[in-house]
Amino acid sequence: MSLIEIKNLTRVFDVSKPLLNRIVERLPKALLTAVSDVSFEVEERSVYALVGESGSGKSTIGKMIVGLLKPSGGNVTIAGVDFFNEDDAAKIDKTRSDLQMIFQDPYASLNPRWRVRDIIEEPVVSRGGKGNGLAEKLLEQVGLSAADAGKFPHEFSGGQRQRICIARALASEPKVIVCDEPTSALDVSVQAQVLNLMSDLKDDLGLTYVFISHDLTVVQHIADRIGVLYLGRLVEEAAPDALFDDPKHPYTQMLFAAAPKMDGFGREVEPPKGEIPDPINPPTGCAFHPRCPIAVDRCSAERPDMRDLGGRRVACHLAE
Repeated sequence: MSLIEIKNLTRVFDVSKPLLNRIVERLPKALLTAVSDVSFEVEERSVYALVGESGSGKSTIGKMIVGLLKPSGGNVTIAGVDFFNEDDAAKIDKTRSDLQMIFQDPYASLNPRWRVRDIIEEPVVSRGGKGNGLAEKLLEQVGLSAADAGKFPHEFSGGQRQRICIARALASEPKVIVCDEPTSALDVSVQAQVLNLMSDLKDDLGLTYVFISHDLTVVQHIADRIGVLYLGRLVEEAAPDALFDDPKHPYTQMLFAAAPKMDGFGREVEPPKGEIPDPINPPTGCAFHPRCPIAVDRCSAERPDMRDLGGRRVACHLAE
């Protein structure tokens, strides 16, 4: 059963200069398409990972799922509630309470003037509830001490702060947690600890994760389904084993070729061709065609649709 349904999701940002500058310099409006016509579904109690280079639209999608950004087009449906087209305020409020987000920088997302107890209990207190030892219980659940509730964020290491962020996310008993690069700011050994903790919590509490990352090795071990983004477009979607064993889209193949390998000492990898296109003026047809080694004339003229291909979805004219 799909808990989250994303259909034709699009987000366009107006990055134009001020009106007076545009009039004097005779410039048109500058519109940046961060997310372009993205569709996917997330099964209940599963982990859906979004991967891609910086600027591919991963975080923008995550913020639209939790309601921090409004889409320019398309729909976000969570547990049957169309988030941005629902008229029933009570339904929207109930759905919002089932969503939480873990941000990339644990220190930047914690109020440095608040004690950890107040930070963790805030999602409950803001809705009229009471803490009643909730912070201490959750701190122990994420592998910290109940005594840490009286401390301030600066007294913890990076990994401990991320555990505090996880505890805060769990406070409102959510169904869905959007994890925006939750381990990228941490050391490798600490990354493994946090990922194991998140995996255990998912199994124990029946959580659903949307996991955003640029690190393929991280998502391989935690994801049930992986979506690959390029320039705001979903180009391939598959189960981890299928994606890692036989990537179909040339961009996915490029990502795997560039990824570090344990047995890769001394290997020579041809660097990716070309530069990432300007999202304000993206290429016609397939966005990847200027860098694609197998592109044909059709690729520059016609945007490929996402189509089923043996248990996966691929947006490439030449996927076969």
